[in-house]
Amino acid sequence: MAESIAERVKNVTAELLKVDPEKVKDSARFVQDLGAASIQSIELVAAFEEEFNIEMDQDEALNVPSVGEAVAYITKCVAEQHGK
Repeated sequence: MAESIAERVKNVTAELLKVDPEKVKDSARFVQDLGAASIQSIELVAAFEEEFNIEMDQDEALNVPSVGEAVAYITKCVAEQHGK
């Protein structure tokens, strides 16, 4: 069975930020809770674009504070760009 968008977002986040996947919860904030530096935030946006084959507005994407909100934003982008 294919992984959900939420699972894929959490896996990409854990791998890129080198954090325990157990820490990557919907409520986890990228900077405050997971320790993402500015450059890592940009790398995350690029990684999510590649993972989901989407293009995101960089300013909007960089202002998404938490994992749960990233899942919602990416879900919206996937629906708009892939019609799913």
